[in-house]
Amino acid sequence: MQQEDQHLARLVVLCVDDPCCVAARPTPRLPSLSFSITAPGSAMFGTESSLSMFLNTLTPKFYVALTGTSSLISGLILIFEWWYFRKYGTSFIEQVSVSHLRPLLGGVDNSSPNSSSSSNGDTDSSRQSVSECKVWRNPLNLFRGAEYNRYTWVTGREPLTYYDMNLSAQDHQTFFTCDSDHLRPADAIMQKAWRERNPQARITAAHEALELEDCATAYILLAEEEATTIVEAEKLFKQALKIGESCYRRSQQLQHHGAQYEAQHRRDTNVLVYIKRRLAMCSRKLGRTREAVKMMRDLMKEFPLLSMFNIHENLLESLLELQNYADVQAVLAKYDDISLPKSATICYTAALLKARAVSDKFSPEAASRRGLSTAEMNAVEAIHRAVEFNPHVPKYLLEMKSLILPPEHILKRGDSEAIAYTFFHLQHWKRVEGALNLLHCTWEGTFRMIPYPLEKGHLFYPYPVCTETADRELLPTVFHEVSVYPKKELPFFILFTAGLCSFTAMLALLTHQFPELMGVFAKAFLSTLFAPLNFIMEKVESILPSSLWHQLTRI
Repeated sequence: MQQEDQHLARLVVLCVDDPCCVAARPTPRLPSLSFSITAPGSAMFGTESSLSMFLNTLTPKFYVALTGTSSLISGLILIFEWWYFRKYGTSFIEQVSVSHLRPLLGGVDNSSPNSSSSSNGDTDSSRQSVSECKVWRNPLNLFRGAEYNRYTWVTGREPLTYYDMNLSAQDHQTFFTCDSDHLRPADAIMQKAWRERNPQARITAAHEALELEDCATAYILLAEEEATTIVEAEKLFKQALKIGESCYRRSQQLQHHGAQYEAQHRRDTNVLVYIKRRLAMCSRKLGRTREAVKMMRDLMKEFPLLSMFNIHENLLESLLELQNYADVQAVLAKYDDISLPKSATICYTAALLKARAVSDKFSPEAASRRGLSTAEMNAVEAIHRAVEFNPHVPKYLLEMKSLILPPEHILKRGDSEAIAYTFFHLQHWKRVEGALNLLHCTWEGTFRMIPYPLEKGHLFYPYPVCTETADRELLPTVFHEVSVYPKKELPFFILFTAGLCSFTAMLALLTHQFPELMGVFAKAFLSTLFAPLNFIMEKVESILPSSLWHQLTRI
């Protein structure tokens, strides 16, 4: 066997060496080996061609069915999202993403759990029918000459609206005039001066009244409108105080001698209270805060029934400046009563005191893990209560919206009250460590807690719908965007599904009417969509070596 193999091998060698033998021999049958050598980019072109063939095989009915089905699905999602939002106040998709997906990604929800507990007495009494859009005198209004006019000199803008100044003129006529003014020449001149619309005419009339005799109301007008500094205003108010006290003592002895003397005594009382209150505010502005607190306390003891001036709000602000939180709590205990009208100063000061007890150690991450403690729950409830009363304040406290000078009149629960409160109390919130952080984490929970704040309230009577109109009269809309009630904005997913539903419905309608044309558009859209991918693939093909690209296409 070995010999035959060797002989066969020699014959093969001889045939290979002989050219005639090579031409005559048959081609041997070797095992077939197929190598898949693909040109670079051919896989991509094959995909594109197969996609083109697939699109060409689609009938117009397919496009009609596709767009109709997608429109139906997006419409169902929109209906469900809207129903869920109307019932729970938030988007279902957003809630699922925040509650379940965000913790998996390492995020923590900044909003603390909502709480809704209140005493029945407070709830029932606070729902009493009150005047919705009553305009109140701002207890912390600035001085026209020393503060408002200074803003006008610097910016060239008028910080007060005509409506606001007209209300002040009516207040001055009510507080500082009476029917017996015609008996005294100086008071008769001042009675006309308060009705003057031109500031310079009022100042001129006040000087004319002082030339005739000493007049307390004339000094008041000059201190308010002519004095360019707080020091000058204080000097004029001190002169007015001497005259006002003597007039008050004289009319006090004659008040029971008739209706005319009774009206005169009421006027002299208003003048004296106004002068003392403004003197206390001058002391506060000049840094003599303890002196201002003493003057306010004495004034409240001497005239306890004159609550229309809201002197306790001036007292609260001064005590907060002194960081005398115990006295602040005592004042709140007296005036934060269910039978008294609330204000942003009372509600937010109460929230600040409760937030102060926990804000320095409050952490939203820790609160989300372990839940809220009793003190934290009380602080959150107080913030919810304050936000429900006036929802405009948090954006100013958190400096999400710029402040302007406060008006001379405010609308409770309105933007004007929020500006007046924040203008003086922002520094007190900043002084308490972590208070603004706690407010930032919790204030928006109020709107999720109350599905329809415009129609009903949780702790207070329903929010008045007329506040926007009144605030536009009180605030200068030329350079200030009036804040309206922050209705719950529609979540992004509801807007997205609404747009998607509308778009797909339009596509379904067009596809049903023009199926062939929409098929051409669909093909053109897909080819345009894949154009950047083709461009990228060509660039990659030109950069990568052919051997490497060959190996990648084989994979």
